[in-house]
Amino acid sequence: MTVRSRVLVLVAAVAVLAAVGLAAVLHASARAERRDHTRAGGPRVTPGTVTLSGPGRLVFRNMAWGPHRDELTAVPAAEPGGPRTAAGLKCLRFHAAAGTGVCLQAVHGPVSDTYRALVLDARLHIVDRYDVPGIPSRARTSPTGHFVSWTAFVGGDSYAGTDFSTRAAIVDTRTGRLIPSLESFRIVRDGRTYRAADANFWGVTFAADDRTFYATLATGGHTYLVRGDLRDRTVTTLHGNVECPSLSPDGTRIAYKKRVPGLPADAPWRLYVLDLRTMRETPLAEPRSVDDQALWRDTRTLVYALPGDYGADLYEVPADGSGRPRRIAASAVSPAYLG
Repeated sequence: MTVRSRVLVLVAAVAVLAAVGLAAVLHASARAERRDHTRAGGPRVTPGTVTLSGPGRLVFRNMAWGPHRDELTAVPAAEPGGPRTAAGLKCLRFHAAAGTGVCLQAVHGPVSDTYRALVLDARLHIVDRYDVPGIPSRARTSPTGHFVSWTAFVGGDSYAGTDFSTRAAIVDTRTGRLIPSLESFRIVRDGRTYRAADANFWGVTFAADDRTFYATLATGGHTYLVRGDLRDRTVTTLHGNVECPSLSPDGTRIAYKKRVPGLPADAPWRLYVLDLRTMRETPLAEPRSVDDQALWRDTRTLVYALPGDYGADLYEVPADGSGRPRRIAASAVSPAYLG
């Protein structure tokens, strides 16, 4: 063996040892992180039966370290930080209402991941499945359970910048009929049909009439709240600078995240509530940037996720601008209140 060959063999051996050492360090670090989480009093999670029927329950994606990480888990709504029952079903995003759920999943492949949406019945059985064209970001079920929606990133992976593209889909759960993109709907702006190649939609939220929905439209460097009509297949602009709307249970207000000038480019949002009758905006008492589609716990309180030590934590804040935010559950995201 030549000197050059010996050197190459030595270099290769050193590289292999370095890779093994790095893998060992990362594995030990992950184990230490999980151990520290347990010592810090992380939530207790045990396997069991989870259903989407019956009042007084809160279901969400569990992000606590352990064998049930990323599974749907249930707790009493009055004790959101209490012990969790894990369903055995993993979801990236989730929502449910009236005994119907939507679960957005990653399907891990040998080269890259793909994504799908599962429509679930009250016992978490799969009723239908649909391909999702990108990374899931939002999910909603209508109050009647007759419609579900999801949003996926099909270009880029963050709402903070401008170089992203999304696709919002809606499914009629009674027929299985899929509307793959709201871009097929006619846009009405200022009373006229509006056409633009850069139109983007995300963050659907449904009214209780099985016809009306709200969403975000982005075009020309601006975002708008739009009201959609499933029968007429139209969306009409209502208000500017609205992202990820969430309709209140009484149908009178929209909670949303609003870009506020002067904030960092990667954390530009504050939570607001819009009165749909007066179009008056109310800033909420959460001072941090919220990149989430807030959920109405009831007509007085909003729940949303913020980054935490182990993924995300759930917080609540009054919807009238009073009070202050309060953490209600650690290591949790994508909540749905059942009842």
